[in-house]
Amino acid sequence: MIAALGTLAFLATLWLLTVVGAAILEESGAKVAAALKGQLQARPAQHTVYAARIRVRPGLRQPVRAQPRWRDAA
Repeated sequence: MIAALGTLAFLATLWLLTVVGAAILEESGAKVAAALKGQLQARPAQHTVYAARIRVRPGLRQPVRAQPRWRDAA
């Protein structure tokens, strides 16, 4: 009985991998075929724009050196 359940689990896993592999090839199969033929595939007309913040450092100032001050001893 254990062997039958193990075989069933194996076949179910094999079927799942086949379905997932077919879905992946459906999406990227044309790209792979074009690459193997050495051709460029036209990209879709979708343009994605990402907004990014750019922080610019203000100009670096020269360091100010401290000067000792002497108190009058009077």
